[in-house]
Amino acid sequence: MSRIGKLPVAIPSGVTITVDQDTIIVNGSKGSLTQFTMPGLGVKIEDNQIVVSRENDEPMNRAKHGLMRALINNMVIGVSTGFTKQLEINGVGYRVAMAGNGLKLNLGFSHDVNYALPAGITATVEQNIITISGISKQQVGQAAAEIRALKKPEPYKGKGIKYVGERIIRKSGKSGKDK
Repeated sequence: MSRIGKLPVAIPSGVTITVDQDTIIVNGSKGSLTQFTMPGLGVKIEDNQIVVSRENDEPMNRAKHGLMRALINNMVIGVSTGFTKQLEINGVGYRVAMAGNGLKLNLGFSHDVNYALPAGITATVEQNIITISGISKQQVGQAAAEIRALKKPEPYKGKGIKYVGERIIRKSGKSGKDK
């Protein structure tokens, strides 16, 4: 039995879940999310908890068991509390500002970089910290990764965009002597 898959998902107050033949719909105070049900797995609501079970012990069903439970748990957390990721910009002259429904980043290039936020994702900017938030964990992580990829932190001075709390392994500069 999957260690993750056998754990039930608690349904907090204010969250309603609809389980159909092919889909699972989770509604909460922050919004609504939909996920398809994987074949070979069963999803039931019992005693204010969601239980994911599998039909048999085939390797493919065993592999999907924990994944389906984790996806449902992320949907429940997303519609009740939401997800956030924080990015930090380091570098002389590196700036970020909100521009309509997106971000305008000055990252040392000859031009400003504009990043349009996807639907369902919001961003706030405070000095050099960008906070990405939304109800879908996948979308929040993808948007944060795309913003970080615009200017990854370099190992010598640490300039670039990094996650808050991310540790950048630094390299020393030139250490050779002239002969």
